Amino acid sequence: MTLDSNHWFSRARYGLFIHYGIYSMLERGEWVMNRERMTVDEMHALAKQFTAEKFNAEQICDLAVAGGMRYVNLTTMHHDGFRLYDTELSDFNSMAVCGRDLVAELVEAARARGLRVELYHSLNNWTAIPDACDALENEDAYEAFIAATFDRVRELVTRFNPIDCLWYDGWWPFTAEQWKGEAMNAMVREIQPHIIFNGRNGLPGDFGTPEGHMAAPSPWRPWEACMTLNNNWAYHRGDHDWKNPRTVISLLATAATGRGNLLLNIGPRGDGSIPEPSVEVIETVGRWLQYAGECIYDTESFTHDLMERREEHNADWNSNGPLTLKGKSLYQLVSSWTGTNLIVAGLSTTVENVTLITTDGQRPCDFSQTDGKVTVTGLPEDPPDPLCPVIRFDCRDAPSLRLGGGMRIPYAPQPPYDPCLSDIAH
Repeated sequence: MTLDSNHWFSRARYGLFIHYGIYSMLERGEWVMNRERMTVDEMHALAKQFTAEKFNAEQICDLAVAGGMRYVNLTTMHHDGFRLYDTELSDFNSMAVCGRDLVAELVEAARARGLRVELYHSLNNWTAIPDACDALENEDAYEAFIAATFDRVRELVTRFNPIDCLWYDGWWPFTAEQWKGEAMNAMVREIQPHIIFNGRNGLPGDFGTPEGHMAAPSPWRPWEACMTLNNNWAYHRGDHDWKNPRTVISLLATAATGRGNLLLNIGPRGDGSIPEPSVEVIETVGRWLQYAGECIYDTESFTHDLMERREEHNADWNSNGPLTLKGKSLYQLVSSWTGTNLIVAGLSTTVENVTLITTDGQRPCDFSQTDGKVTVTGLPEDPPDPLCPVIRFDCRDAPSLRLGGGMRIPYAPQPPYDPCLSDIAH
């Protein structure tokens, strides 16, 4: 499916990822079974202790709404094979051990709040018999493992219909051909024709999923960067390295600049409760988005490259903070406040109005423009917003920005900055 600029995913910008499972009770991350070589019997014994007593789907979705997010994504089954939903294919699931279908609860809560729904599902299954290692070594085991995977995926999208996106993961150890990815996607689309896929069954999918970094695909295609709020996807008792609200705003700005989405992860504790720092950060950013969100939502690409300037490049970098674009309006998120004056040079069009956007509202600013250099004056000496002030430049035409590495733009062809292969670019 080709996603156009009006597709919900292309406009979403911000979503909530929830990594939760029986691994959460061990408090050492979602790969603990693999990392510590736990046995299938140990995992089944652990599952019997799973209560999810404080898992509250309505609270999670309320947090997403308060945070300014537009969709949610829950791990229906991670690589350990424990399913958070009622299934006829295995007794290794939440309904069997605690009488709850957590996926159904989250889908219902999301729909009631107008949130789009992605469902994460691992293709791998460490507790399956045969498992992927068996499948590598034996043809009969391979056929049985793949058939079981198809049965799981088919049941999931039949049971939860409609959802908006199926988010594959755990594609080790097979290629798209070995996973029978084309047939898998066709099977799902026969059940839910509208659905979109990520690219983690070996096929490109409908969008890219950079993990742990905010790099838009080149050439551009719809994308969603999945990022953790600390350093782990699932709850880890020793990880207190939380991103602060300013960092999350910076991630959102990068998504907005590259016309992509930020999928920000939380890892509930074993009982299902959400760590308080996660709630505080998400709610704080959500309050900022209530008055400054116009610089994040529904933006257009505003990108540049260090080595060449292509047709889609209409931006340059700025040391005072990131720039985003929407129509004829250019936004600067002034993460490093410059005092009473702020200068943006290299603009291609005439600026008609300048507006300061802060928690106290919007107010017009005095400015002058000479040869593409705009000087905004009369600003407060200190940052007028505790998180990130925003300045909007309303222009006569759709603006572009170009400065480059010299004190003027040469008439001869030249790279913007790096004539050699860059070790700066991601």
